[in-house]
Parts: sequence; structure tokens; C-alpha cells
Amino acid sequence: FLTVLNPDNSFEILVDQTVVNSGNLLNDMSPPVNPPREIEDPNDQKPEDWDERPKIPDPDAVKPDDWDEDAPAKIADENAVKPEGWLDDEPEYVADPDAEKPEDWDEDMDGEWEAPQIANPKCETAPGCGTWQRPMIDNPNYKGKWKPPMIDNVNYQGIWKPRKIPNPDFFEDLEPFKMTPFSAVGLELWSMTSDIFFDNFIICTERAVADDWASDGWGLKKAADGAAEPGVVGQMMAAAEERPWLWVVYILTVALPVFLVVLFCCSGKKQPSAAEYKKTDAPQPDVMDEEKEEEKDKGGKEEEEEEEEANEEKLGGASQEEEEEEEEEERKPASEDEENVNRSPRNRKPRKD
Repeated sequence: FLTVLNPDNSFEILVDQTVVNSGNLLNDMSPPVNPPREIEDPNDQKPEDWDERPKIPDPDAVKPDDWDEDAPAKIADENAVKPEGWLDDEPEYVADPDAEKPEDWDEDMDGEWEAPQIANPKCETAPGCGTWQRPMIDNPNYKGKWKPPMIDNVNYQGIWKPRKIPNPDFFEDLEPFKMTPFSAVGLELWSMTSDIFFDNFIICTERAVADDWASDGWGLKKAADGAAEPGVVGQMMAAAEERPWLWVVYILTVALPVFLVVLFCCSGKKQPSAAEYKKTDAPQPDVMDEEKEEEKDKGGKEEEEEEEEANEEKLGGASQEEEEEEEEEERKPASEDEENVNRSPRNRKPRKD
């Protein structure tokens, strides 16, 4: 436990080196450090004619003539009709015919034995058994006890309080930090635990001195207690020994995440959402199929065009060959005529001897 008082009248209260309360000595203490200037007069008494009632019953109100205070809140439904097949002569419960008196039943001590009551089996197929009674409904004429309406009290004087008088014990200390010298320390402790002892008190002017004192004493004790305490696993095992059903919780807590991880890893690739297709302009499966079909159609058309061109080239080549053959045939007679002309004696050149 540590209390720190500062020269600006602020304070802090620490437990195990953790701040649990803080404030100002002049504003946040209850009772306050400085008593009030005025107090309530202990001898003052409320006048007998003082009226503290803000509302009063209207004295001029009169109960209406048709107001029936004795009317019941519930009445029998006159329009109700007994269902057909109602068994008036059959009781709702009957004695259990299969029940047997216990062997250790002593009629002198336990009284006359009676079989336990069970639901009448005949009533299971009927709308009901026993004496039929009309169901109860709300009484439309019910108004309850008449009370006069409340009105504002013209004589209302407010909540009475005793008058204020000067405090004969008033004093004002604007610097409560500057305490008067003291030579003893007293504790007023309210606790339900017995055998609480305080072995050390230190009063100093430096916060660092108090912190060092706490580290050398309480700090070592805390470290030893922490080392002696079981870890998280040990605490879980100890709790499971007291409550065996915790083993089921532990197994589910460990097995469920492992199962989900395995399921996630083994599952197929997640299909991209429509938003991702729109962001990346990536073709969707159906679009890709359409594009493949279009490519096949285009490829088929191109192959047909190539075949047509090849056929046309073949036809063109054949026609060219025919034309060339015709030209060659035309050239052959001409060449033959030229040869004959050259062979004639007229065209021969004279030889020199």
C-alpha cells in the first residue's frame, strides 16, 4: 500500500504498485478536509402546517352514479357452449391400477396407502372430463375502486429543509499538504479476514525511496510467489481434475481450429468473385468457353478459306498448264515450218571449196 501526497495538494493511492485512486485533497475527499462554512440547524423543526404534497386528490370530484366498485374483474362467458363428447361423469385423474403398495409400508406409521393418481385414459380421446364450467373472460363493466383525480396542490411549499447556521467549528486550510508534525500512526481497517498484520511503515519525502523500499520487500515476495504459482497449463489441468467436463472443452477448443485449418487447406481454389472479375477484367469461365468456340469457328472458317484458295490455285495452275501446252503446240508447227524452210536448197548458203 502506498499513498503519495504532492505539494499541489494532489494525491495518489497505490496497491501493489498500481494506482487505484487519485484526486485532490481540497475537492475529492469525503468527508472534506475543510468543514463547511454553514451547517443545518439541529434545533430547527418543520412547521406543522408545512405542505410537501405536490399533488392532492380533487376535493370537488364526485364518483359517477354508474360506477360499480363491486363488479368482478372476471365473469363467466355466457356465449360458451360445452363441447360435444364431454365426459361429465369421468374424473380427470384416477388411481393407477398397476401401482402396488410397497412392502415396507407401515399403515400405523405411514397411514393408509393410496395408489398414485394418473391421467384418466378415457379423457385422452374426449374434449374433457369432470364438471364442465364456462371459461372466464374480462368483465367489460369492471372499473375497480373509484379514486378522485389528482390535481396540483395550491398550498405546496416544497420539501422542507432545516435552516442553515454558521458552523461553529469551521476552519479553512488551503494547503493540507503541509501537515502538522506527528509521532504516531493509527489504522482503522474493516475486513472480514482475520490475522492481518502490518510489519513495516515508511514515511519519506522522496517517491524514489518508497519505490526502492517496495522493490526490495514486496517486489521480492511477488517474484517468489509468481515462480511458485503453476503456469497456465498447470492451472488448466488442475481445473480439469476438479471439473472433468472441461476435458471436452479443451479437446473441442484444440481440435476444432485444427479441423478448420485442414479443411481450408484441402479445399479447392476459391473462385474469384464477380467484383474481382470486374476489377481485373479477367475473362470468366463462360466467357472463356464462348471465346474458345469463337476461335474454333474462326479457325474452321480460315481452314475452309485456305482449302478454297488451294483449290483455286490448283485450278488456276491446271488452266495455266493447259494454256502453256496449247502455246507449245502452236509453237511446234511454227518451228517445224522454220526447219523445213531452212532445209530447202534455196535457203542454203553456198559452201566454199
